Amino acid sequence: MNKLMLVFMIGAPLVIAPSLAGAKGCLKGAAVGGVAGHVAGGHAVVGATAGCVIEHHREKVKDKAVSQQQQQQQQQRPATYPNGVAPSRTTSAPSIPPTAN
Repeated sequence: MNKLMLVFMIGAPLVIAPSLAGAKGCLKGAAVGGVAGHVAGGHAVVGATAGCVIEHHREKVKDKAVSQQQQQQQQQRPATYPNGVAPSRTTSAPSIPPTAN
């Protein structure tokens, strides 16, 4: 029974880790949290976990703010110009009739 529990304790984080590795900010937060937890009394794993969660949350808030700014910029563009750029006005030169030499 102890071997089964040991396999589960080692295997579960390895199954979950790939989904967390792609999380924005998680690696940086885990590194900082791991060092802080280690210095604070040997709790590196707890610190790394907390750092990952906190940095992931901060990145989500930052992404939300950026997307809101982009939406505001799109709303400020004139409705007649879908890409926000007015068409250039070109003037055509008057046509000159050919002259006989």
